[in-house]
Amino acid sequence: MPAIAVIGAQWGDEGKGKVIDLLAEKAGVVVRFSGGDNAGHTVVNPYGEFRLHLVPCGIFYPQAVCIIGNGVVINPAVLIDEIDQLNQRGVDTTRLFISDRANLIMPYHILLDGLEEESRAGKALGTTRKGIGPAFADKAARLGIRTGDLLDKERLLERLRLTLDYKNIILTKVYEVSPLSLDEVYNQYCQYGERLAPHIRETTIMLEEALNRGELVLLEGAQGALLDPDFGTYPYTTSSSPLAGGGCLGTGLSPTRINRILGVFKAYCTRVGAGPMPTELKDETSDLIRERGHEYGTTTGRPRRCGWFDAVAARFSTRINGFTGAAITRIDVLDTLPRLKICVGYKLDGHTIDYFPGNVATLERCQPIYEELPGWQTPTSHIRQYEQLPPKARQYIARLEELTSCPVNLISIGKAREQTIHKMPIL
Repeated sequence: MPAIAVIGAQWGDEGKGKVIDLLAEKAGVVVRFSGGDNAGHTVVNPYGEFRLHLVPCGIFYPQAVCIIGNGVVINPAVLIDEIDQLNQRGVDTTRLFISDRANLIMPYHILLDGLEEESRAGKALGTTRKGIGPAFADKAARLGIRTGDLLDKERLLERLRLTLDYKNIILTKVYEVSPLSLDEVYNQYCQYGERLAPHIRETTIMLEEALNRGELVLLEGAQGALLDPDFGTYPYTTSSSPLAGGGCLGTGLSPTRINRILGVFKAYCTRVGAGPMPTELKDETSDLIRERGHEYGTTTGRPRRCGWFDAVAARFSTRINGFTGAAITRIDVLDTLPRLKICVGYKLDGHTIDYFPGNVATLERCQPIYEELPGWQTPTSHIRQYEQLPPKARQYIARLEELTSCPVNLISIGKAREQTIHKMPIL
């Protein structure tokens, strides 16, 4: 069996959690490869409705081993709370494992995230203030503390003392706030280590062995391609790569082991936080989409900015990820609209362009060029066969396929597992 990467194709919140939960029925391993608890996946299944932030969405299937890969930064308190909540609702978490190479979010990361955002005033990036950016910065600066360090208390103390001395200087001298206590932080993380020790291990071997046994391995992405720090709307991006290439780095899998890359698109666009979004609407249509789609952040609860489908950005995302197929979600949200629009190009300084600019200042000047299609104005959430969709809904999906040059495999018309149309096989 292959390895399949499931990638957010827009600015995140595309519905990857449902797609992973659906595909995990046949998976041997589901591995989360990027981000931290700034991401959130909503899953609706026979256990109920869940909002997962770190635990992979395959946790609900008894045969699936779930791995938090080395590319994730982990807040131990959040992870332990998530494990406890799953256990309380009857979900077995003994099959959850954590890479010993994954970096930890420390108390100073969360403090600095908030202080740095406040110092930017009106130019804040719109982070979740959960310490994700500072944790990844420390990883790159080789100041990070990893989950494997929790298993060695002497090394943990050594690493913590070195880093905390430096961070306390920044906290007290730059931001003029109280320093953190070495003893308090150390003792707290020792407790976390004792709780998480049964889950921490070398996970790259587990992935290799699963593939060699012929098991299906799912790579679970977080956020979306347009938030990538290299190819997204920098600096209004996340801090780790949500791209398919990031799936290799964040798990330890060779690129040659990934057989399929499934891009997840909403039937429209949404974005949380600051940064350009060419098709953003600020009218009654935006409000209607937000309310029908319950477009509020899973992690923060912030209302999402809503707009029409951006095919220019979608083509770019398809190209840099190499999508072999797509899942289109939230088609049912558009059921009541009489007319639909798709952005097919940008107007930039009097000229027409058909590419996604790399410079954020340039993208901010881009005005969408729309193609208009008729809406279907009939409910779709009960439909299970592609041929039973209204002709105008099929026309809309076919146009998205044409504009993105990417075949559609799955169509989601609701939150529940069964509210899915399988248009063509993924494998």
